Amino acid sequence: MGKLSYILLVWSLSLCLLCLFPIPSSAQLKQNYYANVCPNVESIVRNVVKTKFQQTFVTVPATLRLFFHDCFVQGCDASVIIASAGGNTAEKDHPDNLSLAGDGFDTVIKAKAAVDAVPACKNKVSCADILAMATRDVIALSGGPSYAVELGRLDGLSSTSASVNGKLPQPTFNLNQLNSIFAAHGLTQTDMIALSAAHTLGFSHCSKFANRIYGNPVDPTINKTYVGQLQAMCEDVDPRIAINMDPITPRKFDNVYYKNLQQGLGLFTSDQILFTDQRSRPTVNAWATSSTAFEKAFVTAMTKLGRVGVKTGKNGNIRRDCGAFN
Repeated sequence: MGKLSYILLVWSLSLCLLCLFPIPSSAQLKQNYYANVCPNVESIVRNVVKTKFQQTFVTVPATLRLFFHDCFVQGCDASVIIASAGGNTAEKDHPDNLSLAGDGFDTVIKAKAAVDAVPACKNKVSCADILAMATRDVIALSGGPSYAVELGRLDGLSSTSASVNGKLPQPTFNLNQLNSIFAAHGLTQTDMIALSAAHTLGFSHCSKFANRIYGNPVDPTINKTYVGQLQAMCEDVDPRIAINMDPITPRKFDNVYYKNLQQGLGLFTSDQILFTDQRSRPTVNAWATSSTAFEKAFVTAMTKLGRVGVKTGKNGNIRRDCGAFN
């Protein structure tokens, strides 16, 4: 075999290997991604988030939930922020997303405006990255851990209601269903249990758990006193009534979520199952005891979640308006 033929053969084999083992989409993500373009981007976003936080605590759960709902559908590409237009029903108008609080969207839009107000930063920072930074910041502002967030995502080029179907965890899920939907994004059971602690913040509506407190029989895994309290608050299942996900420390990001599960105070079936199922109970017990261990696992899981479906090259761009395609 001649030298040229050998080189061509090696090149062809290399291409085949790349096809079999594609470079992970998160390959371009790194800390301080904007250091040379917009070095103050993280402080700019943080200041906007802090202002929003001072105006309303809803900013915290709203932004955190927005990040989850974005990453779980088409990857972390800010496609959930796109507004429906021109006959296209976007992700945000899917029934599973209608309960997303407006303060999450508003946080990202205001942070984007603040970033773009700096001439050197204008149209250089993606909405997807701003959402990732804002999510880290609301967690820290509510008492949770701060961590170095990886950046370098591009914004997605599509957003349809249909793309949401079957992509988001449901309040009625059992452990197998939870593990399956998280595994689809490369997340383990440990990651899933850690990320579920986002329910230490925010609120839900009675219709999401009415089956547990008004069933015949009432869900036996829920604390009886808690059932009575929820029935009193959810009389007539008024859709306007908001119930704290964490009845003990609803405005603090902490490991009380796991302590609640030990007492039968998980609001959703998908919360309480983490304790009632023998496979996940040891993790719940461990993190109920150690907030340090929980926070470490949460940061690991959030970092992994932030790498899901990252758009690169021609698969994305940097939107001028987070709510509309360029």
